[in-house]
Amino acid sequence: MKLKITQTRSIIGSLQNQKDTIKALGLGRPNYVSIKPKNEQILGMINVVRHLVTVEEIAD
Repeated sequence: MKLKITQTRSIIGSLQNQKDTIKALGLGRPNYVSIKPKNEQILGMINVVRHLVTVEEIAD
């Protein structure tokens, strides 16, 4: 199972750890999309920036 992560909001004014997490997820600007595997590390990263992204599950 994979996750489609779409950045929906800007990181301007966000905390530094949230900016770093967005970059680590392969995002950077609103409407950027990244496909990542569904695992505990990625889910934890999404939890940190859940107010900035939307997440959809996609089949392999």
